Amino acid sequence: MRLTLLGRQAIAEFLGSAGLVTVVIGSGIAASRLSPDDTGLQLLENALVTGAGLVALILAFGPVSGGHFNPVVTLADRFFGGVSTSQVAVYLPAQLAGGVLGAIAANLMFDLPAVNISTQERSAGGLWLSEALATFGLVVLVFGLVRAGRSSMAPFAVGAYITAAYFWSSSTSFANPMIDVARTLSDTFAGIAPSSVPMFVLMQLIGAAVAVAAVRVLYPGIAADADAAVVPHDGTGAATHT
Repeated sequence: MRLTLLGRQAIAEFLGSAGLVTVVIGSGIAASRLSPDDTGLQLLENALVTGAGLVALILAFGPVSGGHFNPVVTLADRFFGGVSTSQVAVYLPAQLAGGVLGAIAANLMFDLPAVNISTQERSAGGLWLSEALATFGLVVLVFGLVRAGRSSMAPFAVGAYITAAYFWSSSTSFANPMIDVARTLSDTFAGIAPSSVPMFVLMQLIGAAVAVAAVRVLYPGIAADADAAVVPHDGTGAATHT
């Protein structure tokens, strides 16, 4: 059976999002078990694995869908005209469903209940500001690379950014509404209580909106290249170049 382009893109976003959440939660569980008495080391292990995993996932699935794996990136790309409304309608559910599957997979790999609602409250003004700033930086990075014609560097730049943001941001840089929801399903090192999610999502959306405005000012011609976010893609699995 031959899938449509949109169908292949949906599958790529689903698998990429599932992989990302599996990496985030799985490495968090492993870190807490390997270094039970050193929170700093746990965070370092979680950050390095997440950054490396993100690079690999964008390289693997980006040539088909662009490797968004993040609703705010998809919505920003829609604003700039890089994706269509029909793509947004498919990407967002695929990302969320993939994230849920990734959380379940991570829990099961470590012999935990498939769904284990997190009790880890993350609710404070500093954390909310952190999420706005982390999301702002991520969106500016992605579209700055696109406009500069350096989208091929995006997997490595985004992976490095997220790794660094684990430490410079007080919230450890979720910067992704899909990640927020998925991480409620695991009461582990990387989890977040459901009650903490609405403010995280709101601040991420605010950060993304400010980033979109900044990109529009800094790169007036961004619309001509927005279809290359996060990486150049044509839906066939073959890389393209802007």
